[in-house]
Amino acid sequence: MLDDMEVSSAMEKMSVQQRGGGAGGAGGAAVCHVCDGSCSGFQPHSWRKACVRCGCSVADHAPGGDVDDDQRMGRLLADSPCSHLTAKVKGGGGLRLYKRNRMIVTNPVVSRKDPTFNTTTYEWAPGGLNQTLAMQYMELIPESQRPVSGTAGALERRRQLFSQLPIYDQDPMKCQSLATDQEITSMLLFVKSYKQEVLGVGEVALPGEGAALEEAAAQRTAKEAKERSNINKKEAKEHQEHQEHQEHQEHQEHQEHGSTNGTDDHTKTGYRCTGCHGDVAKESPAVYAERAGYHGALWHPTCFVCSECGLGLVDLVYFWSNQKLFCGRHYCQGAWPRCSGCDELIFCPSFHTDEDGRTWHHHHHCCWRCGQSLDTPCHH
Repeated sequence: MLDDMEVSSAMEKMSVQQRGGGAGGAGGAAVCHVCDGSCSGFQPHSWRKACVRCGCSVADHAPGGDVDDDQRMGRLLADSPCSHLTAKVKGGGGLRLYKRNRMIVTNPVVSRKDPTFNTTTYEWAPGGLNQTLAMQYMELIPESQRPVSGTAGALERRRQLFSQLPIYDQDPMKCQSLATDQEITSMLLFVKSYKQEVLGVGEVALPGEGAALEEAAAQRTAKEAKERSNINKKEAKEHQEHQEHQEHQEHQEHQEHGSTNGTDDHTKTGYRCTGCHGDVAKESPAVYAERAGYHGALWHPTCFVCSECGLGLVDLVYFWSNQKLFCGRHYCQGAWPRCSGCDELIFCPSFHTDEDGRTWHHHHHCCWRCGQSLDTPCHH
């Protein structure tokens, strides 16, 4: 449940945000990556998530930088089972920052002269792996999509952060169209629900290592339960002892009867990818999703994609619903209609629906340049 303070605080901060203008808090002079230099920099429309100079979306400009990206991701993962991937910001008033795993690979350059080194920096890499396995994972990803600093792959990663995980799908303060306390409450409850029940971050490991991932997840859960139960230490202790006893039993069963991880039940026929149903080599890194269970599903890195748009899930952030993987954008707009004008989710009871199925806030069903209703053709 949400208290009145949460709603009133969100409404107050939204008022300040909206007086400041901008498209979801994204400003700055970020160059458009679609217009080939013809756009002089991102100039936000008052309510549309696009640039008034070139008409391209916020995602095509990806304004801000690493710190902004990590703050947005930190907010998304906070108060979810993935909060261990974030860290508190000192003096940040509860703000959490995404502990993004970067990877620097240094290779010697063979020459007749003194040895030199070629350094490659990956803006993101799967966490919890040694560099050899992490590099194996990267080599399975198409080269154009590898987030190597300064390359098109790194730009594409940032574009996908904006597109797949829009800040206005998680933070009412970044929304321009929430008009009432009821709409704010509906959004806050929706976000709280998907964080607890749907949101996850994929984990990379070799086939057969799902049991170890599950044990690590259980230990995190026990630790978090203990931290939340400081007032009642006895309850936390009992919970931990129960968890340890259960893990001990599972470990014994694992030892006695063999692994049951992922498709380990079918080791005679090998490991199968949940996405393409093809073979997964035992020595090849695979992606696991805790929401899908560590004993029944694993994916090739290139198969860990949104079931709606088919794009790879940025930083392995997924939404698990109806036994399918979704990116944040497509999960959210499957639960609530999305306005084709401002791109925000629609939480008001009345909205416009076109014959083609597209939905709009009533006041956004208009030309974004002149404001004339789309029911009447205009010259823009």
